[in-house]
Amino acid sequence: MAMNRRVFGLTLGVTGVMAVAGCATAPGVRSGSVRETPYGVLPDGRSVRAFDLTGAGGMTARIIEYGAIVVSLTAPDRHGVMGDVVLGLDTLEDYVERNRNFGTIVGRYAGRIAGGQFELDGRTVQLDTGGGAHSSHGGPDGFARRLWRGEAIHDDRGPGVRLTLISPDGDQGFPGELTTEVIYRLTPDGALRIDMSATTTRPTVINLTHHGYFNLTGDGSRPILDHELMMAADAFTPFDANKVVTGEIRPVAGTPFDFREAKPIGRHIDADEEQIRIGNGYDHNFVVRGAPGDFRLASWSRDPSSGRVMELHTTAPGVQLYTANAIRDWPAKGGVVYQPRTGFCLEPQHYQDSPNRPEFPSTVLRPGPTYRQRHEYRFGVQG
Repeated sequence: MAMNRRVFGLTLGVTGVMAVAGCATAPGVRSGSVRETPYGVLPDGRSVRAFDLTGAGGMTARIIEYGAIVVSLTAPDRHGVMGDVVLGLDTLEDYVERNRNFGTIVGRYAGRIAGGQFELDGRTVQLDTGGGAHSSHGGPDGFARRLWRGEAIHDDRGPGVRLTLISPDGDQGFPGELTTEVIYRLTPDGALRIDMSATTTRPTVINLTHHGYFNLTGDGSRPILDHELMMAADAFTPFDANKVVTGEIRPVAGTPFDFREAKPIGRHIDADEEQIRIGNGYDHNFVVRGAPGDFRLASWSRDPSSGRVMELHTTAPGVQLYTANAIRDWPAKGGVVYQPRTGFCLEPQHYQDSPNRPEFPSTVLRPGPTYRQRHEYRFGVQG
């Protein structure tokens, strides 16, 4: 796909899906700013802080310690007008009481683990399922509901915040004390960069992801069905009627999941097809081309009305596409009420149920090595 892309006032001629360029900053010069403010108090009395990042090109992000949540993220449209491109809630109380993982870090394990158990080194590990049939998103008290410890970052790589969480041995049933660090940063060239790392004291499994809901119109009341989406994936992992993956790696060719060429998200979202019916739309993991661990392009998306473009680059094996199918009549920030398909998630992660699927890339972490993942949501404009 050939295009001319204007980014932060620059016009770039590009061929193919290219990295988004922005405002360069001389080495050794600090770019942007970080402002720390109180955000609220949890029911147990613990205080929560917000970190407001302002990038060199004018992008902003607000990140809070609770859930390591990205509350807001602004990017310019084709006219240079900034708009908030993520869904979120108004207050800390809303995030505590009505959390649907808006902007959170999900862990220890994103997605489902079948039966809430798996075998590790000859031992059966039983997880807390919260009374459900399966473990989901790390358990009933997963990382999205924890108070992380934040620290502002000021350096030439862009303003950022480092968030740290220590999960004790046995937390939600997972073995090992896990020390996790997530760094959010607004880069000088117009990206939200997320670096994740973790170490453990005992063998365990780990699968972290960022669960942001995007709407590139900048208006969370508008559907995302006209957004164009390309996924750099030739296959996806289908699930059964209980939304547990079957272990199959299924080609996307000839299915509603073929996003190898950009098309509107809504074109096949209501197709008469088994996987679409089970998910009530898209709620599926796509197998990203290339080797897990290599930093590579995973997706490209564009809102035709605003011209905003977002590229996701990641080291993760897969990306979960979710089209907010279950978000209905949801009061949200700014007085907006979210409805189904007014946001879409691109969650870079390992495949669901990998601990029970030896054919999938391993999610086992042992003492000594460090788990690392890097993701960048790069913003620009086209047209």
